[in-house]
Amino acid sequence: MGLVGLIIIGAAAGFLATRLMQLQMGTLETIGIGIVGALIGGLLIRFLLAITGLMAGLVGAVLGAMLLLWILGQIRK
Repeated sequence: MGLVGLIIIGAAAGFLATRLMQLQMGTLETIGIGIVGALIGGLLIRFLLAITGLMAGLVGAVLGAMLLLWILGQIRK
């Protein structure tokens, strides 16, 4: 997956994660969270479950973004 694909998946994952966690963030923050979440979640899902493909990447990205948002929320408290 190239850089453009990572940005697209990251944007979608960040959007879904912020909506699922009911958080309001700016566009760049959402994309950034999604990209980092895509890296974290995508690698974890692929490593642990050996799942491949775009859908697995999106699921992993959303889970990773949600994990990152939770960690940031704990740090901000």
